[in-house]
Parts: sequence; structure tokens; C-alpha cells
Amino acid sequence: MYNEIILDHFRKPRNVGVIEDADGVGEVGNAVCGDMMTFYLKVKDDCIVDARYQTFGCGAAIAVSSMVSEMIKGKKIQEVMEMTHKDVSNMLGGLPPQKEHCSNLGIDAVKKAIEDYRAKKACNNTSAVQK
Repeated sequence: MYNEIILDHFRKPRNVGVIEDADGVGEVGNAVCGDMMTFYLKVKDDCIVDARYQTFGCGAAIAVSSMVSEMIKGKKIQEVMEMTHKDVSNMLGGLPPQKEHCSNLGIDAVKKAIEDYRAKKACNNTSAVQK
């Protein structure tokens, strides 16, 4: 059912964990299948310098989180915002049709983390201007 790339990321997930002082945090879940993902980002000069995640879910959800964390490290925020669910699935060598929704969760969680980062940055810039 799963190819070797997916199995590798499931058996040896990369970048698992929490960034305590994350610049952005994004959480998504799918009530139907029970998968939950939280992504934590560190950003410097509009570039993602670190990405960690916590995932509760099936093997595909764990593999997707691992792959997404690898895909986004070192990338500019705009590049990541342009990534699609299909990009994630392709990097994993394809997901079984019933697991494609997992690729949606991974990139959606990262984009929520970027939105959180942007909101915090805008709030900090507003505060600095008011001082």
C-alpha cells in the first residue's frame, strides 16, 4: 500500500518536536479520520530556518508531516505559500487515494503557521510604530 519513501518517513520521521519560541504555529485536524498536525516555524529574513511538528494520526499523516518539514526548511515564505497538496504527494512518490487528504493537512498546517507568523509580525510592527 505504501511506497518506500512513505515508509522511510514513517519509520524515521524527521524534525519531530516543538519549537518553544516558535515564530508561527499552525494546527489542523480532520475529524473524519482523526489526524491532527501542529507545525512550529522559526523564521529569519523571511526564510524558514527551522520547522518542527507534532502529529497524531496514521502512517501517511506522519510521513506527510516529516516530508513537509524537510521540503520547507531553507525556503522563502512566498515559495512555501505557493506549494500545493500535489507537491507534497509527488515528493512522497504518491499517496494511496484514500490517504491523499493527509497531504492537504500537512501543507495546510504550514500555511496556518505562516499566517500566524505574519499576524504576529504585523502586530509587532504596529506596536513598534506606536511607541
